[in-house]
Amino acid sequence: MKRILTTAILTLGATPAFAHLSPEQHGSFVAGLSHPMFGLDHILAMLAVGLWAVVLGGRARWALPASFVGVMMLGYVAAVFGYGLPFVEPMILLSVLALGLAVALSVYLPVFAAASIVGAFALFHGHAHGGELGSAAALSFGVGFVLSTALLHGIGVALAVAAGRALTGTQVIRGLGWATTIGGVWVIAAG
Repeated sequence: MKRILTTAILTLGATPAFAHLSPEQHGSFVAGLSHPMFGLDHILAMLAVGLWAVVLGGRARWALPASFVGVMMLGYVAAVFGYGLPFVEPMILLSVLALGLAVALSVYLPVFAAASIVGAFALFHGHAHGGELGSAAALSFGVGFVLSTALLHGIGVALAVAAGRALTGTQVIRGLGWATTIGGVWVIAAG
């Protein structure tokens, strides 16, 4: 399992950055849909939200992804309308590390606190998407990246639920958290 995770992370990191598909060639919706799917920092953070949601259980399974998507949209709108936000890239990288550690260490917080943390990071992710809009139509690009973000959250939830059914489920989920954290360190070192 460790070899598979390591190979997957290194393979994703070695691929070219397709996060910026041209809206002229691919359409605004497809450009938005692809944006989070090919940026390793975004993938790791989105998966970690889903993983942490399952670690916390109960209402957190929907509250954390919903908080992320909702606040991410606010950050996106702020960027589209020209409102600046400092430290966008450092906060995105910090989100990968913090969310990965929350999963790896099985950090248990009240749902509101966890959703607030996730939402705070989401503001920066959304702002980054809005800042990279380029010539894409804002609405269709936004719908695309919201759907792909929700899909990545869902994959994180599904991975954690599937791992939870295994005898060593907690260790697998924690291992995924450590893989996320290591992936975040790798993205920082490569940048």
